[in-house]
Amino acid sequence: MITLKSKREIKGMYEAGQILAELYLKLNKFIKPGITGLDIEDFATSFFTKKHVIPEEKGFEGYKYATCVSINDEVCHGTPRNIRLKNGDLVKVDTVISLNGYISDSCWAFAVGDVSSKVKKLMQVTKKALYLGIDQAVIGNRIGDIGYAIQHYVEDEMGYGDVREYVGHGIQPTMHEDPMVPAYGDKHKGLRLKEGMTLTIEPMVNIGDWHCAPADERDGWTVRTLDGSLSCQYEHTIAVTKDGPKILTSQNHEEDAKYL
Repeated sequence: MITLKSKREIKGMYEAGQILAELYLKLNKFIKPGITGLDIEDFATSFFTKKHVIPEEKGFEGYKYATCVSINDEVCHGTPRNIRLKNGDLVKVDTVISLNGYISDSCWAFAVGDVSSKVKKLMQVTKKALYLGIDQAVIGNRIGDIGYAIQHYVEDEMGYGDVREYVGHGIQPTMHEDPMVPAYGDKHKGLRLKEGMTLTIEPMVNIGDWHCAPADERDGWTVRTLDGSLSCQYEHTIAVTKDGPKILTSQNHEEDAKYL
């Protein structure tokens, strides 16, 4: 079932999203060579406690942590571990919170120390893919328009792998709601977008092939690229409004400006 959100509900999700945005700005300064995934988890957990928000990932289907911390070839759902980040690593932090019952979900990628031009380009391509998808989240468009914009850019223009196995989704009143929002698809296909829909758009882009290996047997969660290539992810929660897409988890980056 898809629910259309009121302005009040979108405002509540935006307030939660601003807390996530603040976390990521702080993580941008905190993440450096030598810290571990568990350090990131502890940092986020402490921040959430201070902000009086609930980490929605913790306890979801038995998941033990407030964050997913995915490193290098890990596509998503990486469990925080006691592994030290190295100079040149690429780390993705994905988390979901609720504030007074309103939920927001976001993921950001971070360069650890001095990274290669290959990592920088992957990050730039993935971030641009996110915003190309957001541009299509307007009343009257269809879900396929979002996915097509991302896939065409990632695969046809840049030659990277656009992950199929894991997709965005509706959000609120729970973490995962209909509809599914793939980062691939066909123009003018799929569900028509309506005012009040709230969605996550979350392209996952691999330097190599788009296929993912099964979840790691050691933790049951961590997903890697099948070919061992680097992977990147960015994600925002957005609302479809009469004035166009509104980013609810903005970090106030320059490219967010028209959506605020």
